[in-house]
Amino acid sequence: MKHFAIVFLFLLVLAGCSQQNSDLEKSIYSIVEYPSNSQVDIGSLTDFEWDKAFLFPPYTSPEEMEEQLGRDFKDPSNIQSRDDIYLLVFVKDDKVVKYAEIDRQQADFSIGNKEYLTPDDSVFEIER
Repeated sequence: MKHFAIVFLFLLVLAGCSQQNSDLEKSIYSIVEYPSNSQVDIGSLTDFEWDKAFLFPPYTSPEEMEEQLGRDFKDPSNIQSRDDIYLLVFVKDDKVVKYAEIDRQQADFSIGNKEYLTPDDSVFEIER
């Protein structure tokens, strides 16, 4: 019984260490589901510190992500073979701190000609 409790506690700790931000995913989903919304301001939706946010479209290769991020990155979503999500990756002090899988919901997303978003410039476009 003691071993079960230790294993259970370990699994709870691991689950709490996830970098995926499902609350942010739900918030973005609630904005995108209304056709009248044309933008998402992620700065107003985040409750953690970040310096840069990178938006990766479907089919982005791991090499492309690593080149943009400037570091090794193990893609948790396998976006290189998916067309149903965008991957939003948040960086703080050159380290990945969070990511969100954004369901396309019959929409595409764009940050225009910018390489990444910042807390001061954190709006991306919803393209329907």
